[in-house]
Amino acid sequence: MLTKDFSFELPEELIAQLPTEERGASRMMVLDAPESGAETAASTASGANRYHRMVADIVDLLPANTVMVVNNSRVRRARLEATTRNGGTVEVLLLRHIHETGKGGCDGAWEVMLSKAKRRRPGEILGLPGDRQLEIRERQDSDSWLVTIQPGIDDDYLQQYGRVPLPPYIRRMHQDIDLDRYQTVYAETTGSVAAPTAGLHFTPEILSRIREKGIQLCSITLHVGLGTFLPVRAERITDHAMHREEYTISKETARAVEQARAAGRPVLAVGTTSVRALESSWQDDNTLATGAQSTDIFIYPGYRFRAVDMLFTNFHTPESTLLMLVSAFAGKERILAAYQEAVQLRYRFFSYGDAMLINRWSRPLLQNQP
Repeated sequence: MLTKDFSFELPEELIAQLPTEERGASRMMVLDAPESGAETAASTASGANRYHRMVADIVDLLPANTVMVVNNSRVRRARLEATTRNGGTVEVLLLRHIHETGKGGCDGAWEVMLSKAKRRRPGEILGLPGDRQLEIRERQDSDSWLVTIQPGIDDDYLQQYGRVPLPPYIRRMHQDIDLDRYQTVYAETTGSVAAPTAGLHFTPEILSRIREKGIQLCSITLHVGLGTFLPVRAERITDHAMHREEYTISKETARAVEQARAAGRPVLAVGTTSVRALESSWQDDNTLATGAQSTDIFIYPGYRFRAVDMLFTNFHTPESTLLMLVSAFAGKERILAAYQEAVQLRYRFFSYGDAMLINRWSRPLLQNQP
């Protein structure tokens, strides 16, 4: 498969630049399981088993015995503005802290992305706010650098001086609204450089209704890293290398997913990050590996899913690894047809955009509506 096979035309005005006025007020396209368990090319083209709801309707659609897995990673205020000795400015994006001292403390080395990267050289010193200095040590790869920041910085420092790391397709400076809305309501463990955006739709009220219905809500922690910002540059998708991301799965979450799989109950992953963590940890004995782990899994059409039955996700960028993942989950032609309809119906795309619920489970979701 070629990267260009995952391209589609998207009018720029459909790229959401701001969140909806109220959290949870987005539209949701549903790609449901067919009655027969098999979908024909004709039904794919006609939009059979594809319908439109609002995000809050997910409570009525999901079976009461669903296990729902969310990513509780918290976005770090990872953008800093540095200055060169000549008075120029360089934007620093903190990707990954390498050495830690104490709980929540960050000292020593960081992996970062730097603006105007071609001008940067090892040994260069940049000034940071709060009387810190950043020394460029060496290139990690074509996209990132290893640097040292002294004195060390922590999340309290970033709360004061850092900015929200909005993705590049949001063509504006961060605003106060992003401090709240570019964070899930259940975010706990700081470490991501981008939000697990599918979770941005959920409100405390929607989550309360989910629990009241009997749906089991579980969490994993996967810190979103560099790969979120990088395009697929390879012509053939199999030549693309994913960046490694760190994640943790608790014994409680693993047990809930394992029991659901054994009983034939559906497992819903909220976001592609939850999918990647669960699929990376699924073992041949039908259990999930637990504890702190890392993954560079690349999921594209032809992949056999073993842990996940349903996916709640946003609409993704053309030719991206995320679009390839959802194409693997739902079928490439089916996804591209759905995206074409989303464009026609003026859905909002990407991080602050609308949502999609994809069902691969054995029964259509419409059967669960009251």
